[in-house]
Amino acid sequence: MAQKETTLQIEGMTCAACANRIEKGLSKVEGVQEANVNYALERSVIKYDSEVVDRGKLEEVVNKLGYYALQEKDEEERESLKERSYEKLKSLFLFSALLTLPLFWTMVTHFEFLSFLYMPRIFAEPWIQFALATPVQFVVGATFYKGAFHAIKNKSANMDVLVALGTSAAYFYSIYLMFEARATGHEGMVDLYFETSAVIITLIMLGKLFETRAKGRTSQAIKQLLNLQAKQALVIRNGEAVTIAIEEVVVGDRVVVKPGEKIPVDGTVIEGYSAVDESMITGESIPVEKKPGMEVIGATFNTNGSIKMKATKVGRDSALAQIIKVVEEAQGSKANIQRLADKVSGVFVPVVIVFSIIVFCIWYFFIEPGNISSALIPTISILVIACPCALGLATPTSIMAGSGRAAEIGLLFKSGEHLESAQSVDTVVLDKTGTITKGEPTLTDIISCNQSQKNQLLKLVASAESKSEHPLAQAIVRQAKNQSLLIDEPSSFMAIPGGGISATVNDYEILVGTRKLFEKESINYKQMEPTLLQLEKQGKTAILVAKNQELFGIMAVSDVIKESSKSAINRLKRLGLDVIMLTGDNERTAKAIAEEVGIKKVIAEVVPEQKSAQIKRLQENGKIVAMVGDGINDAPALAVANVGMAIGTGADVAIEAADIALMKGDLHSVSDAILMSKKTMKNIKENLFFAFIYNSIGIPIAALGLLAPWLAGAAMAFSSVSVVLNALRLQKFSLKKLQGGEEHV
Repeated sequence: MAQKETTLQIEGMTCAACANRIEKGLSKVEGVQEANVNYALERSVIKYDSEVVDRGKLEEVVNKLGYYALQEKDEEERESLKERSYEKLKSLFLFSALLTLPLFWTMVTHFEFLSFLYMPRIFAEPWIQFALATPVQFVVGATFYKGAFHAIKNKSANMDVLVALGTSAAYFYSIYLMFEARATGHEGMVDLYFETSAVIITLIMLGKLFETRAKGRTSQAIKQLLNLQAKQALVIRNGEAVTIAIEEVVVGDRVVVKPGEKIPVDGTVIEGYSAVDESMITGESIPVEKKPGMEVIGATFNTNGSIKMKATKVGRDSALAQIIKVVEEAQGSKANIQRLADKVSGVFVPVVIVFSIIVFCIWYFFIEPGNISSALIPTISILVIACPCALGLATPTSIMAGSGRAAEIGLLFKSGEHLESAQSVDTVVLDKTGTITKGEPTLTDIISCNQSQKNQLLKLVASAESKSEHPLAQAIVRQAKNQSLLIDEPSSFMAIPGGGISATVNDYEILVGTRKLFEKESINYKQMEPTLLQLEKQGKTAILVAKNQELFGIMAVSDVIKESSKSAINRLKRLGLDVIMLTGDNERTAKAIAEEVGIKKVIAEVVPEQKSAQIKRLQENGKIVAMVGDGINDAPALAVANVGMAIGTGADVAIEAADIALMKGDLHSVSDAILMSKKTMKNIKENLFFAFIYNSIGIPIAALGLLAPWLAGAAMAFSSVSVVLNALRLQKFSLKKLQGGEEHV
């Protein structure tokens, strides 16, 4: 099986029922494993077996259902397409409003309190009303008829069916009355309903106009991220510096970045020295020094020095492009609560149609027998006010706005499901190194069994650890280089997960690691136990060193706690969360660090493969767990946790395995993510309330004949607008610091 994923832009959807129908249609295609249609984004993400079905077939299915499937566009193309759609909608609305205004004017002058208003007699003429209403009904309203035709053809119902039924009933009944009045000579005495159908269509178009504009604002975050990119790059080509478009930069290009310019692509500094402001990507407010060999990120700001760099990642591979991709995927995904709303909207329209028929019959046969006009008014009102547009927009617009705003403050939610689930977390498990601490440990103690051999101990261990990427190993190597010691290449090297390393250096067998590793290798270290205990009580990580299977000495490394860790952990506790430290470090060191930052529960001396088992144990005890880590060894635990949060400055593997990437590398981001989730879910519930309240209050009022059809049209149109505008409030989400370090929305 060759699984592929493709994205289709879909035009022509008018409500959530349309999205449901496309989703069902695509899901029935052989070879399609999953289809997710987002009404708010007008986009479908499809996973399929390319050996069974191709993209062309998927587009064909969408087109047969009565919609238009377009090739996947980049954000700029999508914005251009949306702008053209908006302008077309605007033109239709203005055309509709121009023809409807005289009809509406005729209608309002019938109210006693407005009877003083002047109405040109010509507007009351049946043929003039017919001439004004017909283009509105069949030119502006054509989109509803097309949608209704395709919906009925595919044995389903949507908003188009309701609008087409309601307005057609008013329009065609008016034609019937007009001809009947002419035949009986009562043309000037009949009440027509042309204004009802025209006003309903015009108000719905106005609502769609507002909705389209407001929906465009929900993707503001992606626009802002795109604006971070540099537009051009100064590249060395054939020995000359030439300015080219950012899209033309290729991997391996040598790029010159002057002071005050944006770094165009990801790369490695090969010449020069500067400080780079990376706050837009990592959230780090202090510019980071950059010198040859160090990596730089595209879209960050070069502050004071000129550098030459080699491009390593361009286009879709760049860090910014990956962030944009995560945000787009999150905005296009569904939360569980949306699936419930989709099910409701899927059966809602047929139920409303049946109910409207029942109401018509009750009015026609029982309330005012034989009076079609009296029966038609509540029926049309029910059909129009019941359109489930707001219900379809309630969840996706909040997900779009919430995940977009989260990205702006350094929180990358990888899907709507994770944005939803973070609010339920009651236990936060924190890795120590690189999460609570800076992950940049410093070598503090070198204790040799023979004090005269301290330099040899450091040289041998640094040589043995030179192949390791572990932070402790790097601290030792860094210290040896600082002392100008010659570091030799080990002839063999093996990392022992959760234990340490073994290596051969200049024919010496070097073993570096924990008590467990030395016990396993039957190396006696008891003479050094008091020293080990003393170092660990100081919060240092002590490691044993053996040469040729005999104890050679001890090294101690201390990792500095991040300045924000203590206040961030206190904040988590104030939010009512249970905070636990989970680390592979020894228990004494772990407890010393935990005590300093205010953590009471510590699970220490856990090898990487056991970390996920510890998470499962907490889950078996009924806990909803968020795991926060930054290293490769945290990846299994991040994947198992209910919500995995990776510190964005950590390993790529950890970020890949996590559900949420915390780009700032700050533990305050954990609380921020949980608050963002709670705020978004509250917003979704408000939207669903707005969506349901219009229908639950409006339908009974309409059934009683107390709601004019044009008012029903206005209520339906503005219910969608109110839902989108409420979702947009999430874009103003901010975290204000109070005394004591607490933050709130």
